[in-house]
Amino acid sequence: MKFRINTVLVADDFSGFRQLLQQKLHENGFPDTVEAVDGLEVVTKAAELQPDLVLLDIAMPKLNGIEAAARIRAVAPKSKILFVSQNADSDVAQSVLRDGGSGYVCKSEIHHELLTAIEAVLGGGSFISSGLHPT
Repeated sequence: MKFRINTVLVADDFSGFRQLLQQKLHENGFPDTVEAVDGLEVVTKAAELQPDLVLLDIAMPKLNGIEAAARIRAVAPKSKILFVSQNADSDVAQSVLRDGGSGYVCKSEIHHELLTAIEAVLGGGSFISSGLHPT
């Protein structure tokens, strides 16, 4: 890992996927992660913890990831937001990047692209998954 990182917040309503992300991060030298199971919880935890990185799903209960990202931008402006979503629509990815996300990885591509995406966004760049399909 090239970047010093203190806190990673993983937000997804499916516990199995949160565990998969946490395992992949741990195997690659990232610190322990904090979990959120819905959009409201991720905003609350982002405000409290000021995480370096937020891995954020779009489809979540109580508040979707797109709305949560806008609120995170307000309460934790230094946090980098990397969307990790099942949605493989390139228009959706472009939209969330315009609205404050730093990157977008399709869940189907996380084994190949997650670490590259994290390095890109923590380095101040952006990342869009190769698994996106134009509409």
